[in-house]
Amino acid sequence: MSGTSGLRTGRIRVLIVDDEPGLTELLAVAVTEAGWRPYPALDGESALRIARGCAPHAVVLDGMLPDLDGLQVLRSLRYEKPELPVLMLTARDALEHRIDGLSAGADDYVTKPFSLEEVVLRLRGLLRRAGAERRPADDSVRVLGDLVLTTESREVHRAGTPVELTAKEFDLLSLLLHHPRQVLSKAQILDHVWSSSFDGGGNLVEVYISNLRRKLDKGRAPMIHTMRGMGYAIRPGEEGR
Repeated sequence: MSGTSGLRTGRIRVLIVDDEPGLTELLAVAVTEAGWRPYPALDGESALRIARGCAPHAVVLDGMLPDLDGLQVLRSLRYEKPELPVLMLTARDALEHRIDGLSAGADDYVTKPFSLEEVVLRLRGLLRRAGAERRPADDSVRVLGDLVLTTESREVHRAGTPVELTAKEFDLLSLLLHHPRQVLSKAQILDHVWSSSFDGGGNLVEVYISNLRRKLDKGRAPMIHTMRGMGYAIRPGEEGR
């Protein structure tokens, strides 16, 4: 089959948790410039929800959050993924606070105010020790905008919310995500997902595309776009606005 080669690997994902929007944005820019993909959260509940959806390779975590205590978030993250590298941020530089964070499972500590360069350097060190920067990001996880597909568990999340798909819907979405922004014809989709080109197959593709749109969008910006006379392409929701 032609037109379905050259798969892209995902970038290292960094969850950034801080209740200061300005600081979160600066950290997200620094993470992006380092070649990683940022996932910002402004409170603990959002952080835990996003972490379950994006499967981060590392976390930058503020010690003081408006809902959950930073240490509570840290313990929850450690419970779900004990080896996850966590860099704690704090405005408090007392020794006992550092000890509390490290005892709860933090790998390193940075006290506010700090330089963005220092945060990136410490994150890079944690990622290297964890092995994340010595190999490509896990190819079993596909990320496009706020959409995350995990091949091994066959799970899909959009904006941290689970999306229930049938087996064929999952296979179709997986194909599209392996070729983001590329136009795939109905024939290519049939060949890959159904291994056939039987008569009426074009209508079958249309039905499954419609089902995917209904389940993925639900009031959000659409991601799957029809290219008239050519096929279908998937792009981050904001690109379709």
